[in-house]
Amino acid sequence: MTSVDLYDYELPPERIAQEPVEPRDAARLLVLRPGNPPVLADRHVRDLPELLSPGDLLVVNDTRVIPARVHGRKATGGRVELFFTERLGGEPVPGGFRETWRVLVGASRAPREGAGIELPGGFRARVETGPGPGGEARVVVEGPGTVRDLLDRHGEPPLPPYIRRSPGDPRLARDRDRYQTVFAREEGALAAPTAGLHFTPTLLARLAERGVRTARVTLHVGEGTFRPVRVATLEEIRLHEERFSVPPETSGAIAETRASGGRVVAVGTTVTRALESRPGPAGGAPEPGEGRTDLFIAPGYRFRFVDLLLTNFHLPRSTLLMLVAAFAGREPVLAAYRHAVANGYRFYSYGDAMLVHRGGTG
Repeated sequence: MTSVDLYDYELPPERIAQEPVEPRDAARLLVLRPGNPPVLADRHVRDLPELLSPGDLLVVNDTRVIPARVHGRKATGGRVELFFTERLGGEPVPGGFRETWRVLVGASRAPREGAGIELPGGFRARVETGPGPGGEARVVVEGPGTVRDLLDRHGEPPLPPYIRRSPGDPRLARDRDRYQTVFAREEGALAAPTAGLHFTPTLLARLAERGVRTARVTLHVGEGTFRPVRVATLEEIRLHEERFSVPPETSGAIAETRASGGRVVAVGTTVTRALESRPGPAGGAPEPGEGRTDLFIAPGYRFRFVDLLLTNFHLPRSTLLMLVAAFAGREPVLAAYRHAVANGYRFYSYGDAMLVHRGGTG
């Protein structure tokens, strides 16, 4: 059994980025080459064209974040937050629509089953079941339009809880654009694939001039990304399933890159999990296709398709940190994190990034 505590580290709260840097590619970039000791270099994301080679392939996640968080009020007047995670069904009714959704409920005192919630724009919700221990509930929503209409007009970006925003914070309007990658196309994510937040059209043009091609996958980041690990060992971890797709064009581009001696650069852990969820020959290309994945990658895993990983700094004891440790080794990664803390790097979704070269399986 492997303890989750092996993936803990100390992070001063002031290192958690509350706003992104501008322009996007001005974020700092810590380059990690595993070794004993690991080789570290302090760069910036805008330096990527110098760090990659002609013939390399950048694979990005084109999921688009839904503005899934809505504020409402209980009949008692208390505030309540609904985070819409999955549509379970619906039908037209006189004057509008009725839909059933799975949600996460946030409130100082959770509403009881059967309780009504007033939402903006003439929408109303009724708690059908829950909330459970993690805030999960099923609600029925009625209003003059669909829930997607409600979210488009009144929803807020589903920022992670460590990015502090109060209702009405003027930064929320900027977050609707900034918490979205320049690749965003396929709607369905409940959180941004944060490694992709660092790219700009200018940087992509420079990479293309360098001879670095770009390919896309889709993985809709789910609610599980907000949930802390609550078990004691890695063997007990079970991930929420997430929808993903690997297009034939991307599989073909990976095969061509491999054949020509280029490297596959995954932009984020979501891209890594999508590629690794499609069985294929080691050193070859993933099979094109789509489905749902709950793949958990931890040290000991043998990567098939990814040579370099561009990723943000992740929370202590998180499955994302475990994936990076599987890619480059636990000790080199934790040494890189200690370096980042000591040298003022900004952490988490709006923070800085790492470019990680693949190491062993430990």
